Amino acid sequence: MNSNRWTRLFAWQRKIKNADEEEHKGQESSKTKKEETPKINWKEWVVDPSEEFYYTWLQIMILPICYNWVIIICRTCFYTIGETYLATWLTLDYICDLVFVLDTVIGFRTGFLEQGILVRDLSLLKMRYLHSSRFKWDIASLLPTDLLYLKLGIQTPLVRVNRFMRTGRLNEALDRMETRTAYPNTFRVAKLMLYIFVLIHWNACIYFSLSNYIGFGADPWVYPNISDPEFASTRRQYFYCFWFSTLILTTVGDTPMPEREEEYLFLVADMLIAVLVFASVVGSMGDVISSLRDRDNVFFPNHELVKGYLRSRRISKELQKRVNDWYQHLHINKKITRENEILQHLPITLQTATAVSVHLPTLSKVTIFQNCEKSLLEQLVLKLTPQVYSPGEYVCKKGDVGHEMYIIKEGKLAVVADDGVTQFAVLGDGNFFGEISILNIRGNKSGNRRTANIRSIGYSDLFSLSKENLTETLLEYPAAKRLLEEKGRQILTKMGMLEETDEVEGEVEKTEDKVTRLEACLETLQTKLARLIAELESSARKMMQRVEQLELQTEGWEGIVAEGAQGEIEEWGKVKEREIGDGEGEGEREKEDEEEPVVEGERGEGDGGEERLREKKNVGGNEISEKEKEETEEELIKTKMHQDQKR
Repeated sequence: MNSNRWTRLFAWQRKIKNADEEEHKGQESSKTKKEETPKINWKEWVVDPSEEFYYTWLQIMILPICYNWVIIICRTCFYTIGETYLATWLTLDYICDLVFVLDTVIGFRTGFLEQGILVRDLSLLKMRYLHSSRFKWDIASLLPTDLLYLKLGIQTPLVRVNRFMRTGRLNEALDRMETRTAYPNTFRVAKLMLYIFVLIHWNACIYFSLSNYIGFGADPWVYPNISDPEFASTRRQYFYCFWFSTLILTTVGDTPMPEREEEYLFLVADMLIAVLVFASVVGSMGDVISSLRDRDNVFFPNHELVKGYLRSRRISKELQKRVNDWYQHLHINKKITRENEILQHLPITLQTATAVSVHLPTLSKVTIFQNCEKSLLEQLVLKLTPQVYSPGEYVCKKGDVGHEMYIIKEGKLAVVADDGVTQFAVLGDGNFFGEISILNIRGNKSGNRRTANIRSIGYSDLFSLSKENLTETLLEYPAAKRLLEEKGRQILTKMGMLEETDEVEGEVEKTEDKVTRLEACLETLQTKLARLIAELESSARKMMQRVEQLELQTEGWEGIVAEGAQGEIEEWGKVKEREIGDGEGEGEREKEDEEEPVVEGERGEGDGGEERLREKKNVGGNEISEKEKEETEEELIKTKMHQDQKR
């Protein structure tokens, strides 16, 4: 017994020690966590306008702004309210002023974007805020106009009217809330009702003040006499004035006829304001309804157009009923079939992220796409097209050419025989079919045709992936393409639908040999092309050198060639004259020879021909025979042609 007691005692002590150690470790871990949490450096603290803190602060700013718009005018006109709760109003006034001061401090610390980067330099932030128009309004709203209480009295809250200048923050807050809320149309209606409430409240306060100026109970139009106990309470005063103001601004119900000029002017002003209020209400509600209609048209196909088409074409009642049931199913269950059109308004990165979060788990269930690159799946996710099938509708039939594969998101489909009654299997959520038909696998016995009849049992939601989209995407992922084809061959082998013949292997080998031979030929052609380019460059350089040499040699030939051509023309004319004439004497021919121009210097081959002609003329002094004339003409023609070629 003693030993048992001692063992229990030791065990109890051990438990206590272990508990103390665990507590000590927990305290140490909490200390380390506290040490790890970064401390905020308030001297360098900057507010990011896109963060949650700025959005929360704008929502806080709504309260003091609305408080000033509602309470200041109420305390001014319903003086009994101001007197009864004076301490409460003063406390709330200065709390609102403190919030305005904090908002000004935050304005000095609010960052802005420059070239897409948040500016955190405090000096730049201060300068930007000081030079902005918002700073002027903020300072004007913080002016200590409460000091006028010393002269006008504590019962004049109208001195705080400058607090209305912070209304810009209210508009900013409401705009931010409208962009963030999930129900923007409802928010727009609520914002419009808030504006109308403030307008009716101000009108009620002014009506009560006007009644006090004219005299309570002076006529049926003003507020009744407050000496009557029924109309003496402050709550009754406010509710009566608010009701009367609502009647005027909404033009609903009958109001007493005015009897004084002040009453007429007040009613005229209220009627004009009522017209603006009615127009704003109608316009805002019209915008809300049109936006809801546009949203429905984007999310769902236009049913009215289809119904009009079916009626104009006199489609059978049975088919019209099927179409109407399909549309009704889409609207009741909020089925969206135009996701790609909706996501087009987003940048491609956000489109991919949204589609991945919605459809990637469904696409990952497909066997052939498992173990593929994530980037490939992200590309394919954007290509998925949602489709909805009605009960009894065939998704595909046996023998049809397969252009897309299907993934079942929701619903049940049956694999049926040709009679449409016998069911071989039932496919449910996450199943897929038609994946083999969009892969061009060699040796597939069925080709690209469907091998079964698939019919929807109820309403079924499917995703379709077309063959064109898959082929276009796989062009950028050749490794994934080979992997998918290999998986497809494995599936066909299990099904016994793959023809594994030696011819196919031989064709593959031949193709590889052709590719190798083409690569070798390409390398040879590249080498020859490089040689030809080098030879062309060298010949071009040589040609340029020869051209430069010829240009240097023929620099002074232009005038000589022109004179030689003129001499040839004159010689030709003289020869013709000799042929026509009666043969004049040697003296005349000598004169002609003396009159011929003699050009000094080198005159090329043409000058040599002319000298030979002169020699023939002077030899013997006799008349030139016909044969010699022909020879001289031929020589002249040859020299002329040669000169033309040189030019």
